[in-house]
Amino acid sequence: MSTIEIKSVVVDSGISVFYRTASPPNNPAAPIVLLLHGFPTSSFQYRNLIPLLSPHYRVVAPDLPGFGFTTVPAERNYTYTFAEMAITIGAFLDALDIRSFAVYIFDYGAPVLLRLALQRPEAITAIVSQNGNAYAEGLGGAWAPIQKYWASGSAEDRKGVLDGVFTYEATKWQYTHGSRAPDAIAPETYTLDWALLQRPRMFDVQLDIFKDYATNVELYPQFQEYFRKSQVPLLAVWGRNDLFFVPAGAEAYKRDLPNAEVVLLDAGHFAGETETAEVGALILKFLERVL
Repeated sequence: MSTIEIKSVVVDSGISVFYRTASPPNNPAAPIVLLLHGFPTSSFQYRNLIPLLSPHYRVVAPDLPGFGFTTVPAERNYTYTFAEMAITIGAFLDALDIRSFAVYIFDYGAPVLLRLALQRPEAITAIVSQNGNAYAEGLGGAWAPIQKYWASGSAEDRKGVLDGVFTYEATKWQYTHGSRAPDAIAPETYTLDWALLQRPRMFDVQLDIFKDYATNVELYPQFQEYFRKSQVPLLAVWGRNDLFFVPAGAEAYKRDLPNAEVVLLDAGHFAGETETAEVGALILKFLERVL
């Protein structure tokens, strides 16, 4: 069996990127699968998926800046935007000499990866999108207060997002809503997320990232052009009960990628957390076929 290793590497002028990795025993040349997490979590969300993939692939799961255990020194004056996060993850890949990889994208991980795809399309061999959106019709009703903040940029609307999203109950709800068995979700998931959100300045950092998500929507047409030009193999495995990224976003991939596979699960936003075995089996079957 492969063992999950905990590592970190300093890149991008002082950022220490924390990551989890595992590889097939005696196969250092195994294809690489990158796992990119979303809000408000970290690579911890992949603790159960990594052992399913790593007997066949070298799996690498970093924490994005502002999340998990990646650390950004104060003197770095880091700007928490998706453009900057993509630069940091690009530097992380370069530091590990990762030049070709398949990728699993979820939530925030989607625009980070797709910004990289615009810069290095030849590097990406396949995409698994688990509620990782790239289409306007995929934005669900839960975005309404955040979209209001995009439009106004006002302190009042910023506080509305703060009060509505940054509570323990809201953090837990993101995991439990739409799940077939919410009481079975490990409490350390949302509890760890909430604990890490309590760090100094973290609410402001995350509110800045919420505000910046509007720049991803502006880039959706470019992401879609990347799909059309590359015809990258793609599997969209989606929690159909997600109120943030709704099933229309999964189905939309077929417009630009006619061969895309779409699987809708009876799950919520964190479908990969609650349906790990099924998601893992779908990924392995997909990657075996396309790689």
